[in-house]
This record gives sequence, structure tokens and C-alpha cells, in this order.
Amino acid sequence: MYLPREEGQGLAEYGLILVLVAVAVIAILSLLGPQIGRSFPGSRRRFPPERLLSR
Repeated sequence: MYLPREEGQGLAEYGLILVLVAVAVIAILSLLGPQIGRSFPGSRRRFPPERLLSR
């Protein structure tokens, strides 16, 4: 009996996993993005550029 080759199936599965991971990362970044963005101005006040360059 002859069985068809399934090499392309593995590639399609890896592609699907990659798409799912990308969607998850985009969803997480869109949820946490504003919160992360609000934290940077505080760190800029704590570490002004002239203080970092004076060392």
C-alpha cells in the first residue's frame, strides 16, 4: 500500500504555531504597552542624561 508523503504538513504546523505565538505577543504588548509607556517618564527623571554622562 502507498502512503502519501507528509513533509509539508510539518511546515504548515510550524507556521500555525508561529502565527499563534505572534498573535499572543501582539495581544500582550497591546495590553501592557500603555502601562510600560507610563513608566518611562519616571525613569527619565531619575536618570537624566547629564548624570549618566558625567561618570
